[in-house]
Amino acid sequence: MRWLLVGLTALLILLQYRLWLAGGGIAEAVRLNARIEEQQKTNAQLQARNALLEQQILELQNGSRVIEQRAREDLGLVKEGEIYFQFTDGPSKREQP
Repeated sequence: MRWLLVGLTALLILLQYRLWLAGGGIAEAVRLNARIEEQQKTNAQLQARNALLEQQILELQNGSRVIEQRAREDLGLVKEGEIYFQFTDGPSKREQP
């Protein structure tokens, strides 16, 4: 009877070890859940960025107004017949005698 009790206790300890610490156990499940949450946050950020890019693509495909605005802002282009004024700040205090 004593050997049976020792054997069952050893089996219980072995099974508990596998449940809590070994591969496929609870500890690994917790780590995987944390990685899933982290990946879901990353995916949400990427989906938001993709939605913004998709909106910009649709705007560029559907209208010349957006293309014109980008050309003016990014490339400094001016329409024919327009006059371009560029204002600069006055000389800084260091440059004045």
